[in-house]
Amino acid sequence: MELTQLKYFQALAQRKSFTQTAQDISVSQSALSRSIAKLEQEIGTPLLSRQGKQTVLTEAGEKLLFHVNRSIRELDIALREISAVTDGESIVRVSFLHSLGETILPEILSSFHDRYPQIQIKLNQQNSDVLAEQLSEGEADICLCSMLNGENIAWMYLCSEEIFLAVPHDHPLARKEIVYLQEIDDAPFITLKPEYGLRQQINQFLDLAESTPQVIFEGDEVQTLTSLVAAGLGVSLIPHIPCMEQRGVCFVPIAFPICQRSVGIAWNAKNLLSPAAVLFQQFTINLFNSNAATLPVQKK
Repeated sequence: MELTQLKYFQALAQRKSFTQTAQDISVSQSALSRSIAKLEQEIGTPLLSRQGKQTVLTEAGEKLLFHVNRSIRELDIALREISAVTDGESIVRVSFLHSLGETILPEILSSFHDRYPQIQIKLNQQNSDVLAEQLSEGEADICLCSMLNGENIAWMYLCSEEIFLAVPHDHPLARKEIVYLQEIDDAPFITLKPEYGLRQQINQFLDLAESTPQVIFEGDEVQTLTSLVAAGLGVSLIPHIPCMEQRGVCFVPIAFPICQRSVGIAWNAKNLLSPAAVLFQQFTINLFNSNAATLPVQKK
């Protein structure tokens, strides 16, 4: 059994026509027929049957196609891995939301570096509008972000990230198991600048709760926000950052409204990704699909 036979079989299963398949793969129809006949002889059972003008798979053909698709997909991944090591193009430009730099990003990068130490990651953090522009202009290969809108931008969901109420350790709400956003109405509030997607989502959460905390500081970095919370200057709505608990910040779950944001991976579907970028893309998707990576959870 040869790889060429399997690829011919895969193409024929998709087109359902010997004539059209032969044209697509640039071989004669007789050569295609001989290849499929030889494959059926080696398998020991018919894989195809004719129904009118169409060629359809038998039950055995359906089962074989499932494994052929998976095997060829795995082979393609292996070839990309080899190419990423040997073709010299081993830099992936990854842009990400500021707020992911303290939560999801480190886990992805650590796991990826363990698997592919030869591939360099060039990082850039921006807000959502700039991320979309970077993808459109070809200035980034991959973006880690909330939903992005833009021409030719593809986005795939990875996980949901919970947003917590961050308060100083001696704050009255720090002792509560859960809070309602109405409880921070008129409280001094530390948050991101208005252009950030997370800030816009936070505004929506507050509107749902009919809560109007008093904004005393708007910043660019989640780390800065939590540092100011630790200093007792106010409260904030941010993802959970484990290291900040040691500095006196408590992350309290929010009962209403449900405060979560979707995090995904984006790329420009019009541009051809380098082998290294494809590796990063597929590795990240598989990391979350297999539950190998978990988001930080709130610990009290």
